[in-house]
Amino acid sequence: MTAVPRTFSQPYVRFVDELASTRRNLLPMSVMRNVVRCHQFLGSRTRPRPCSVINLHCSNSWFQHHPWLGSRTAILTRGAKSKITVKLEDLPQGALEPIPDTAEKEDQGPTYPTVVRQARNNMRKFDNCVVLTRVGSFYELYFEHATEYGPLLNLKVAQKRSKAGVPSVPMAGFPFFQLDRFLKILVQDLSKYVAISEEFVNDAANKVKSGGLMFDRRVTRIVTPGTLIDEKFMDPDENNFLLAVQPLGSVHVPPIAEDPPEELKSGATESALNSLRVGLAWLDLSTGDFFTQSSTLGTLPSAFARIGAKEVILSDGLSQSVQQTISGLIDHDRRLLTYHAAKCAELPISAWAPMLESPVAPADEAAFTTEETSAGSMLLTYVVHKLQGLDVKLQPPQRRRDFEIMAIDKTSLRALEVLATSKEGITGGKGSLLHTVRRTVTRGGSRLLKDWISSPSASLSVINERLDLVSMLLHDTELREEICRDLRRSSDCQRLVQRFSLGRGDADDLISLLKTIETTDSIANVLEKATSSQRPGKAGLEVRRPLRRLSCRLSLENPRALALRISSAIDEEGLLKNHRKEESESARYISAAHDVLHSEGSAADFEDMPRAVRDKGVQQSLSEQEIDEEDDWIMRRSASPVLHGLHDDLSKLRQQREHLTVMLRNRIGAQSLSLRYVAGSGHVCHVKGAKDVLHTSKATLGGRSGRSTKSTRTFYNSDWTDLGTKMDVAKFHIRAEEQQVLQELREQVVANLVRLRRNAAVLDELDIGCAFANLADEQGFTRPVLNESRNHQIIGGRHPTVKIGLEEGGKAFVKNDCIVGGKERVWLITGPNMGGKSTFLRQNALISILAQAGCFVPAEYAELGIVDQIFSRVGSADDLFREQSTFMVEMLETAVILRQATSRSFVIMDEIGRGTTPEDGVAMAFACLHHLHHHNQCRTLFATHFHVLADLAKDFGRLACYCADVAEGADGSFSYVHRLRRGVNRASHALKVARLAGIPEVAIRVAEDVLAKHDPTSAPGCQVGPCRGSDGSDPKATR
Repeated sequence: MTAVPRTFSQPYVRFVDELASTRRNLLPMSVMRNVVRCHQFLGSRTRPRPCSVINLHCSNSWFQHHPWLGSRTAILTRGAKSKITVKLEDLPQGALEPIPDTAEKEDQGPTYPTVVRQARNNMRKFDNCVVLTRVGSFYELYFEHATEYGPLLNLKVAQKRSKAGVPSVPMAGFPFFQLDRFLKILVQDLSKYVAISEEFVNDAANKVKSGGLMFDRRVTRIVTPGTLIDEKFMDPDENNFLLAVQPLGSVHVPPIAEDPPEELKSGATESALNSLRVGLAWLDLSTGDFFTQSSTLGTLPSAFARIGAKEVILSDGLSQSVQQTISGLIDHDRRLLTYHAAKCAELPISAWAPMLESPVAPADEAAFTTEETSAGSMLLTYVVHKLQGLDVKLQPPQRRRDFEIMAIDKTSLRALEVLATSKEGITGGKGSLLHTVRRTVTRGGSRLLKDWISSPSASLSVINERLDLVSMLLHDTELREEICRDLRRSSDCQRLVQRFSLGRGDADDLISLLKTIETTDSIANVLEKATSSQRPGKAGLEVRRPLRRLSCRLSLENPRALALRISSAIDEEGLLKNHRKEESESARYISAAHDVLHSEGSAADFEDMPRAVRDKGVQQSLSEQEIDEEDDWIMRRSASPVLHGLHDDLSKLRQQREHLTVMLRNRIGAQSLSLRYVAGSGHVCHVKGAKDVLHTSKATLGGRSGRSTKSTRTFYNSDWTDLGTKMDVAKFHIRAEEQQVLQELREQVVANLVRLRRNAAVLDELDIGCAFANLADEQGFTRPVLNESRNHQIIGGRHPTVKIGLEEGGKAFVKNDCIVGGKERVWLITGPNMGGKSTFLRQNALISILAQAGCFVPAEYAELGIVDQIFSRVGSADDLFREQSTFMVEMLETAVILRQATSRSFVIMDEIGRGTTPEDGVAMAFACLHHLHHHNQCRTLFATHFHVLADLAKDFGRLACYCADVAEGADGSFSYVHRLRRGVNRASHALKVARLAGIPEVAIRVAEDVLAKHDPTSAPGCQVGPCRGSDGSDPKATR
């Protein structure tokens, strides 16, 4: 609907409403143009007249018969004192402005108070958000938002009453300083969008325009799980990624463009959908990280698991089949899915420049695929909408290419417990690989470590550079400890500078940045000394090349100047005093709550409040508390010439106050007299003591009396009132100048944004290097040798997490060798239950991940060919919600391996075929083994209890059989021999495990009888191993 000025009458409003509603069916376009132009002409006047009569010189019959016009004259009835006649040719010509949606019109219901009306209008405009409206020192919810979310936030829902005849409005609220606490519940726990409406003081013109309103309330930001910036509840050790997914050809294109590809049309087959190219773009607003990647729809689950986005954006213009496929994947991972309206074609990468710290070079733009560009454009437009005009500076997008990283699919990340344990599912939880290797001391280092572990490098040069750094730091303990000491003093520089790029950095952030720059400078000096000279007994200069490479990446000339400017401007002592004052803010609000309860609340309301409020007793009210006359400034007076002059003026005024104090004390004979400012009372003269009170009661000094008690008295003095007012003005100017200096410092930080981020990246890499070196020193890890072969040779390998768990329980871990590749590309592993087969499979996959992440590995020796993908099919689980049985889940995961594994991949498979009949299971397991050996030709560890597979696969040229054993004593006792040997163990010893688990002995004996009748070879004590190795060696020979 067309916006209507408030001074127009209701008939006019209804007239324009009817024009808008009738436009589609009755109103001719030419007539509508004239009416809208006339309305815009009148609405453009700043002070509409009390009455307006519009003569429309038009012969159109529609006007003559319209009930609101009667003739060609539209009369707006609001006192007939003036008249305006407008000819059609005088109306503004040209293109018409679009008629806004009727949903944005002001509330036409009951006449609610202004604040409530503003909140209701924002609730209509942002109808998918929870609207928090700032009212003074509180954020408030109204109407259905209060009743729905108040109880979830543990807030008391009250009824806001206004004038008679207007219904009360449900409301709930909380103090503004608790915003982060309630945002965590709404955004992080309940996955809601929150629109924050702030107060803005109206200037004189806007105050008249709004009818005298002191404040305007506008939504300044929409907070979603993926657009968090610096909220206190964010995990400092984890990125908060927002991910956009855009299939190729799914963007909105002009009508002349070609049709979307067949994969996007309804009825597309599942295989076509899986092969559909999709663009991925993800960013972290808290750090400025920005990435893109081209992938396929079938690999999205792995991408989701690797990136770990908190929110996923999808275009609302996709076909139903694609939407269902992607939404199913996202829902399965419990990630928030947001549909974003893509109303225009993709933006060129050059259009991203306003949101980047530096533009993408034209030569690099060509490397981005169409789907990547489309996803990046959708991601940035979504961020712009949610930030509501807030400026942001992101790092230039980094392309992730499949051949540059080791791909770990979603199933393998979970089965190998790379980032989280299978049971708890907590990222970095105890028992996960990430928790085991994490020795970082900085927040940025922890986030980078997670990225390296979940996306190991596949570049031999990158891996060796990382290993060189770890090796150098491992052998120089003194240097490592010195770097770690410095790193502990640094702050999270990536998130610090991002706050400044968003205009949100404060004085505390500047102090933290100052310490980080000083730390970087100190580390630069340490690296310079380490690389410029060879200390006795330390590694040579050639070995220290990794340190020189990192040292050369540091840029400190301008950051040093920035640090000097910050230290000379900010007064840390004054800042600390300000913090102490802020800590008492909650007590002041408790006092205010106590006053409100006493004046308006019931006895029940009073009992519901915390004890701190109920026990307030006779404390002074907020209005009676004296305000400290000595202010604590956050800026040094030397921060700017203007600030220095303002402090000089304030010092002169304080000297005048001291002289006035002495004069008044002498005149009235009261030495306890002091000149103070009291909230609610103003500038007063205060005396205490019965004697001085008696003197002041006789000498008013021409001023009126204030509050008095038996021992204190206040009164007013015109000289002190005038002087105090001048001091207040001087303090106001000082605070304004401090904010100006603070803004200048923010701008200087933004000017050094690129250098500070690059320096922070160097610190993060140093942190990981020291962490890996400490880990290798503690656990006895060895540097792996990596090459371009397809071999996998590990001597004395250990599981990094199981070993630590066993040692905590006082047990020892049994090492094992694994030499896969070449003549023995596939290992078929048999052995008893609880014999350690699954542990052996997992440990070799984890060693590959650690090696390509740049970490030393838990082995005596390791020589590994670069792995492009790791696949894992271990454990059992079903998905009843999607009607998938245990065997179906097993087959789905197996299908991914058989379709995607290459000759450079590393595959571990455990117990294939166990979810069905033995015959079907053996057939399926053999088919998988055959496919991996003959078609995929990848390095494979294949564990099974189907011993017949060893006989069926005896002709496989590159397959070898290995097994674990059980050592049995004469008295029936047994122990597991976890060390693998060449051969086949045809007894799984399941009954022994059942007895250990506590199965009743009667049931065990029945099982033994049945087993003896149907499979004599599996009876207790019977064990055979007829399979020979691929090279014809004796299967009983041990390695």
